[in-house]
Amino acid sequence: MALQPGTPAPDFSLVTKTDSGLETVSLSDFKGKMNVVLLFFPAAFTGVCTDELCGVTNSFGKFDNAGAVVYGISGDTPFAQEAWAKQNDITVPLLSDYSKTATKAYDVVLPDLVGLGPASQRASFVINRDGVIVHSEVTATPGDLPDFDAIHAALANL
Repeated sequence: MALQPGTPAPDFSLVTKTDSGLETVSLSDFKGKMNVVLLFFPAAFTGVCTDELCGVTNSFGKFDNAGAVVYGISGDTPFAQEAWAKQNDITVPLLSDYSKTATKAYDVVLPDLVGLGPASQRASFVINRDGVIVHSEVTATPGDLPDFDAIHAALANL
């Protein structure tokens, strides 16, 4: 069962690919500074994941206005994530959880993605500036999108 509201968010250090190269992002970088939205998704280059991250890209201002940084997290390599983001004009920063450490820490492991092995479930977490989870959701199936109204409501209450 995914981590629930009221739980301290596990720290992680994951890699993202930027125009200047690979960079490491740690959740602890934001503690005391910003709210964080984590969007775990199964795999780049898939229809629902593309819809989700393109939708977040198009509504990025809502998160910005709430004082939140948003990250997409999947088990894809940072290079695959970068290619997918460029192909689809996704501007949400993507973090590579290739070893599934964050996926396991947040307890959102999808045991098998269409015969390809473990992946991240589609899940969302809102973490406040104190590093505590205030919203947690795992969708019923990988084909379902997160409840973005609930995510925005959680941010509005911070």
